[in-house]
Amino acid sequence: MELRHLQHFVAVAEDQHFTRAAERLLVSQSGLSASIRALERELRAPLFVRTTRRVTLTPAGRALLGEAERILAQVRSAHEAVAAVQGVLRGMLALGSEQCIAGVHVAGLLAAFRRRHPDVEICLRQAGSGALAEEVAAGRLDLAFVVQSAADDPDRLRRVPLTSEPMTLLCHPGHPLARAGAAVTPEELGGEVFVDFHPDWGPRRTTDAAFAAAGVRRKVALEVNDVHGLLDMVGENLGIAVVPSHFRFKRESLTALPVKEAEETVYETVALLPPAQATTPAARALMALLENGGA
Repeated sequence: MELRHLQHFVAVAEDQHFTRAAERLLVSQSGLSASIRALERELRAPLFVRTTRRVTLTPAGRALLGEAERILAQVRSAHEAVAAVQGVLRGMLALGSEQCIAGVHVAGLLAAFRRRHPDVEICLRQAGSGALAEEVAAGRLDLAFVVQSAADDPDRLRRVPLTSEPMTLLCHPGHPLARAGAAVTPEELGGEVFVDFHPDWGPRRTTDAAFAAAGVRRKVALEVNDVHGLLDMVGENLGIAVVPSHFRFKRESLTALPVKEAEETVYETVALLPPAQATTPAARALMALLENGGA
C-alpha cells in the first residue's frame, strides 16, 4: 500500500467527486482512478459507490477513512519533527476554533505565529466544540480552541485551560426581565422563548447542562450558527439568550443580567491537543507563543 494511494483515497472521500479531487491533487483523472482501483484490489473491497454525479463511501471505505487520515497525519508529523530537529519549522498547522472563543485572540495569535514561522502553512477550521474535539482525536487537526466538555476522551485528548467565566442572560431592554433588573435562575426562565446556537456549540452545551441540572425544560425556538445572528434576534425582542458573559460587550444596547451561580453555568475554554508524544512541532510552537502572551 503506497502513501499516494491513501492520499488519493482521502481526497476523493472529501470531495465526493473524482474530477474535483484530481484537480486539487494536480493529477490526471485517469491516474487518480487507477490509484483507487489499485487500493481496492489490494484491500479486496470496493471503497466507493460511483454515480454520474458523485461518489459515496462504502462501509469498507468508511472503515478505511479514519485509519487513512491517521496514517497521513502521522507521516506529516514525522516530516515536521525531522525539520524541527534541523532548526526549521515547516509543514502545516491545522487548527480548529469556535467563533468568539474566550481566552485567546485567534487572529492575532496566528498572525504572530506566521511572522515567526513563515514556512508553515496555516489551515483554520471553525466549527462547534464537539466536532473539533473529534477532529483532534482523529488526527485531522493539530489542536483546537474549544469549550470544555466532560465528554472529551482524556486518553486521546489533552486539555490546556485558557479561561473561565460565568454565563449571562441577554434580553431586549423592553423585555419584562430587563425591567425587573434582577439576577435570574434557570427555574425563572422555563417559560421563555430562547435564541441559541446549534447543540454542538460550547455555549449551547453549557446552557443545556445548567438547565438540565436545574430540571428545567426550555424552548429554543430560534437556532443560529453565528454570534451576530443571535444578537440580532435578541435585539429584535424575538427571544432571550444565555451566553458567556463577554458576549454582552458585542451589543451593549442589550440588557445583561447575571445568572445565579451554579457550577454548570460556568463557561470554560481550553486548548485541546493530542497526547504529548503525538503533538506536532507546529502545535507546540503555537502553544508556546500563546503561553508567552502571543508575542
